[in-house]
Amino acid sequence: MNYEELIQNMTPEMHQSLQRAVELGKWPDGRKLTQEQREICLRAVIAYDYQKKPAKDRVGFIDRTRPDGTQHGSDPLAPDVIKILKDN
Repeated sequence: MNYEELIQNMTPEMHQSLQRAVELGKWPDGRKLTQEQREICLRAVIAYDYQKKPAKDRVGFIDRTRPDGTQHGSDPLAPDVIKILKDN
């Protein structure tokens, strides 16, 4: 089974268990996660969220919507415009 198949076959309970392990830094039986295990689990949680959840329910989602429906702040992923001034 490859990584993509693993994510596709992950149950919500497995996802919750991995997410909890990342949050606490230990497995349900109390053993501490290594840094590598924590990174792998976090990647799996993010991949699962991306494939199976709407954006607002994903790990790390920040709601930038104001009560009037406008967006607060700018999109951090939007490119910045650079203006080059020529000094004469």
